Amino acid sequence: MKKSKLPDFSESYWRDSCQIPEYEALTSDLEAEAVVIGGGITGITTAYLLAKEGVKAVLIDGGKLLNGTTGHTTAKITCQHGVIYDELIQHFGIEQTKLYYEANHDGLKFIRSMIEDHQIDCDFSEEDAIIYAESESYLNQVQKEYEAYQKLNIKSEYSDRIALDLAVHGAVAMKNQAQFHPVKYLTALVQEITKNGGKIFEGTTAVDIEANNQLRVVTREGHKISCKYAVVASHFPFYDGAGFYFARMHPERSYAIGVKAVHPYPGGMYLSADSPTRSLRYTDDNGEKLIIVGGESHQTGQDFCTSKHYEALHDFSEKVIGISEIPYRWSAQDLITLDKIPYVGKISENRENILVATGYRKWGMTNGTAAALILRDIILEKRNLYADVFTPSRFKADPSLKTLVRENADVAKHLIEGKLEMPDKTPADLGPDEGAAVTFNGKRAGAYKDPEGKLYVLDTTCTHMGCEVEWNNAERSWDCPCHGSRFSYKGEVVEGPAKDPLEKLDQ
Repeated sequence: MKKSKLPDFSESYWRDSCQIPEYEALTSDLEAEAVVIGGGITGITTAYLLAKEGVKAVLIDGGKLLNGTTGHTTAKITCQHGVIYDELIQHFGIEQTKLYYEANHDGLKFIRSMIEDHQIDCDFSEEDAIIYAESESYLNQVQKEYEAYQKLNIKSEYSDRIALDLAVHGAVAMKNQAQFHPVKYLTALVQEITKNGGKIFEGTTAVDIEANNQLRVVTREGHKISCKYAVVASHFPFYDGAGFYFARMHPERSYAIGVKAVHPYPGGMYLSADSPTRSLRYTDDNGEKLIIVGGESHQTGQDFCTSKHYEALHDFSEKVIGISEIPYRWSAQDLITLDKIPYVGKISENRENILVATGYRKWGMTNGTAAALILRDIILEKRNLYADVFTPSRFKADPSLKTLVRENADVAKHLIEGKLEMPDKTPADLGPDEGAAVTFNGKRAGAYKDPEGKLYVLDTTCTHMGCEVEWNNAERSWDCPCHGSRFSYKGEVVEGPAKDPLEKLDQ
């Protein structure tokens, strides 16, 4: 593969191609009825819904709006969430599974109605969402998924071929799904928040919630926002509230490239049932089709050569659509719950007014919108048909108990192995633009040498719960294999649940 075909670093297409309003940081104490923490699809949609209802709402984000997973999505608005419905029926039954589908379908309908009502120019188009089996070993999964669609009365079609230049054994299409430009869409909602009296603050990191007689969201700078409700929509919950979310989810990274193709793209949104996953869809880029090719998931911090995932997507794209140019590449981090259904609702049984939304399993556009509608109804004290399906207090022994044991055994394994490792390399062994775990002053450390030769040496102990972080060469970051915290090569927090940076070591 020619390395020049892949940009070294780029913003995601969605953020790069859109002007996002900027907001000042909070500089004083404040009072509100509801504080929404997190500037992604759930946070923005929740703040919009509350402000529209006349609730005095404040939206805060530790960085910039739409700078996390929402800004790095593939942006499919679909209820087709991989090969999942047959599995959900086996674990939860048809009625509960149908509610999960309908909640997401309502999310799709809400997005469509918002675009129509506010005349939002965000490249919205209806497309079929197609899962295909490229190998015979995955055909049974696709067939069972189609059977599940029939049980749930989901409009769908089965076929033994697809429009892409791929030989497949079978495929199922969920009809009338959609795609859009998520940042253009949510930027319009952001403007509606302030128009309806809501307040927005960027660069405002929430570090705690005081839950005494009155809730107070505490920022890193020591400012406090008093409120009746706090909504934790910060991807990984920065505040746990005795909900033990670190033990009930695991993080996965996935990758995407934006391809200008040689061959015409037939339309539609595609997803392979096979592993490693391949995802394709198109978007309009100044009158030209840009094909978003994604996949290559792995647990965060548990793959030492992450650049190979971009290379694999390059090779797949060359084979299927041909490549004239790859102007964009990006990655995202997603959280997977024990039973693969998001956690939305009260953060724990003894924290009535602190709400959470997390664990969208790569399907945040509909799940995140459905979550916002549930959160709005909880705050307005309205009944929501789907609240019980998503409530964080649920716990099913099958598959949750087995998964809980497996996830925490995996955490313990990485915790112990990381502490015992003594790397062969030293900082002096690194070349320009190279990072690695090293031995420094007789202990494990992390070092990165930038292209100019400047060296950055850090303590590799994650500030969340003490696991040892690993070097991510594609993103030039330090990633925690236990709970998914990520840090820049300078030690700054890139993604939580960690709140504090890695310690810099004197050289």
